[in-house]
Amino acid sequence: MSKLNANAFSFVPGQRFTVPQQPAQPADPPLQPIERPPQTEAPAPPPTISLSIGGAKPAPKSAPAAAPAPAPTISLNIGGSKPSAAPSTPTPAPASKSTPSKSAASETPSKASVPAKSLTLERAKTDTSAIAHEVKNAVDEDTLKDLYGHIKEHLNVVFIGHVDAGKSTMGGNLLYICGMVDKRTMEKYEREAKEAGQATWYLSWALDSTPQERAKGKTVEVGRAYFETDSRRYTILDAPGHKTYVPSMISGAAQADVAILVISARKGEFETGFEKGGQTREHIMLVKTAGVSKVVVVINKMDEPTVKWEKSRFDEIREKLTPFIKAAGFNIKTDVTFIPVSAYTGANLKDRVAKNVCSWWDGPSLLEHLDKMPMVDRKIGAPLMMPISEKYKDMGTIVVGKVESGHMRKGDSLLLMPNKNMVEVAAIYNEMEDEVDAGLCGDNVRIRLRGVDDEDISPGFVLTSPTSPIHAVRQFEAQLAILDHKNIICAGYTAVMHCHTLAEEITLASLLHYFDKATGRKSRKPPQFAKRGQKIVALIETVEPVCVERFVDYPQLGRFTLRDEGKTIAIGKVTRLIESGSVDEAADGVANLSVSHA
Repeated sequence: MSKLNANAFSFVPGQRFTVPQQPAQPADPPLQPIERPPQTEAPAPPPTISLSIGGAKPAPKSAPAAAPAPAPTISLNIGGSKPSAAPSTPTPAPASKSTPSKSAASETPSKASVPAKSLTLERAKTDTSAIAHEVKNAVDEDTLKDLYGHIKEHLNVVFIGHVDAGKSTMGGNLLYICGMVDKRTMEKYEREAKEAGQATWYLSWALDSTPQERAKGKTVEVGRAYFETDSRRYTILDAPGHKTYVPSMISGAAQADVAILVISARKGEFETGFEKGGQTREHIMLVKTAGVSKVVVVINKMDEPTVKWEKSRFDEIREKLTPFIKAAGFNIKTDVTFIPVSAYTGANLKDRVAKNVCSWWDGPSLLEHLDKMPMVDRKIGAPLMMPISEKYKDMGTIVVGKVESGHMRKGDSLLLMPNKNMVEVAAIYNEMEDEVDAGLCGDNVRIRLRGVDDEDISPGFVLTSPTSPIHAVRQFEAQLAILDHKNIICAGYTAVMHCHTLAEEITLASLLHYFDKATGRKSRKPPQFAKRGQKIVALIETVEPVCVERFVDYPQLGRFTLRDEGKTIAIGKVTRLIESGSVDEAADGVANLSVSHA
């Protein structure tokens, strides 16, 4: 037998080949049938591949105690929030083959299979807004300083109040105190005012520039001026106080961040302005509707012989004004400040009033308060929107307005809505008529446009970003609060709508709902009419497309005022836009068809 291979034949000379003897092995037992345990669980689901773009990982649902282990899941999470780590689950001990162990099954914690993530439209909207919010927060002050250099904070201030309260005089004195109008010019105004027989009006001439305004002593159009302090830049918007020029006042208030309500402390003048026929009440309501969030109530003419800086007169005016300002929607503690001043003498405008003149006032002066006021929120990272308030021709087309959101640079290609004209920014000028490279949200700027004629532009048009333009619609739903109307308002009622810098005639096509005063809920049936004091939802139609946005998206472009017969009828906010672009395009296409007879 070979030693290398035990099973090989062995060869011995003189003998035959012999088969090696193998040791006897025990016989294998016969195969027994395999017993499978009875199936008490559902089979495991197949593996799932889920794609989550911009969404958070869904929370696992509760499952019965004997649920199977989850299927292996391959998930790809792009841009979403980090999913919370799943709690570690101990693996249950395997049961015996004959009978499954009930105790082991009961100790197994419940674990659900994670469902496949589906990309829904609602989820996409939510996550897009979250990403947009993060991008907005990323544009911080350091980034702006790198882009545009060190820029002082800018505030737009509108002077409002009853006629002859001293608005233009206060604005002119502020310009003189801050050095924006030199002494020589003021002496010239004083000399000319004496010759005209109006010696005390010379300060207002810094803002009232037209002969008509200077002759009558009444502001007609919104005057613009600019001044700087050590910490901030200010644009003054001097609104007219006479009730005939309220539309001009609305366009000025629409461009403001802060309102200075000028009240005359002279005996009889405050009462005249605050009574039902005066403009003080209407102006407070209009600036709230125009989107102004802060009000500084300046009690002017405290140096009058009938007042003599008396604390009792100051307290009396404050007590009468406070309930009405609160009813207009302002928070008295956070949004409203009362300051006594004398616009003609300049007391308490820049420097605090002397103690020998007014011993009881310990608060700040007007400019001190404006410098320390909390800054309003600026939407610099949002799409550009700039309503146009004025336009004129000067070596090309010039438009004036306040940048409501976003920012622009020289050379940008923008869209002029609602006419959808593509224009180019040739130059940008600031309040001092100096050319600048960029205009930021909140700035009042003049822009020279290329690619459009000034005759094709009207106040109320909006310069916007081509990628996300403002909506131009002929119909929209709005929530209205009826303030003052002698008759009932029905479907078909017409009025003039003032929205940002726009003034357009509108028709209430139908009344959709009214709000129950007791519960605040909307009615199911449409009302037949609306009367004073009611809140309604109405469908509003215009002849030409108007540039508006929903109030929840852009509050400054979604609130408006309705006026009729020289009175403010209602205030409202846009709740839904009804776009009819496809119908209009089809109608235009049909109008341009020509049929030729063969």
